[in-house]
Amino acid sequence: MSADIHALLGAYVLDAVDDIERAAFERHLRECAECREETDDLRSAAARLADGTWSVPPPRLRENVLATITATRQLPPVSAPVPVPARRPAPGWRRLTAAAAVVLAVGGSVAVVQEQRVRREHTAAVTAQAAEARIKAVLTAPDLTVREQTLSNGGRVTVAMSPLHNAGVIMLAADSAPSAGRVYQLWTVAGGIPASAGVLVPGQTAYAQIVEGMSGVSDVGVTVEPPNGSAQPTTTMLADLKLT
Repeated sequence: MSADIHALLGAYVLDAVDDIERAAFERHLRECAECREETDDLRSAAARLADGTWSVPPPRLRENVLATITATRQLPPVSAPVPVPARRPAPGWRRLTAAAAVVLAVGGSVAVVQEQRVRREHTAAVTAQAAEARIKAVLTAPDLTVREQTLSNGGRVTVAMSPLHNAGVIMLAADSAPSAGRVYQLWTVAGGIPASAGVLVPGQTAYAQIVEGMSGVSDVGVTVEPPNGSAQPTTTMLADLKLT
């Protein structure tokens, strides 16, 4: 454990102390109003630094920092160690040191989280663009055929297929959403076996889904299912559109 209990302030805020150090510092906090105030300030700073509104650090930030360090004049070496009387660090210095530790630790974590978020958003955007391009290719195919059927509760389901692409686009436009938080689910049927072709979210009434491998599909159906859908249809088909 640190000889100066005050030096544990930054590590305590970051939860980087062992059980003995934590117990000792919390006993100290009960007696030291100054450390209690600094602890509260640093926790507030950590919360602000971890806020999701922070942007991703610029890609060249690390290189710029390293270049600045190499160009900064360093202190000359000391010929002999000079003994310095031990004394308690000034409160402002402790606050600065602990704050720096919080900034480095929390800032690094924020950068990692933000980078992961950006990667997820980029992947989702690329996936959406690919799906949009695929839908456009099917809908503009020279051999496109379109079939449509009315839903028993109002609305319609439309299937546009292209044997050339061996794919189809299923489009749902319902007049109203299912009640009690239930959702619409689309199905393709091949060889008498239904397979999910998309699940809407509660309150959603319109949907378009690209489906690959439509050459063996004989039917497209729509049912009402619990939230997140079902592995197999659990209700009567609101529409059962025959493709063959």
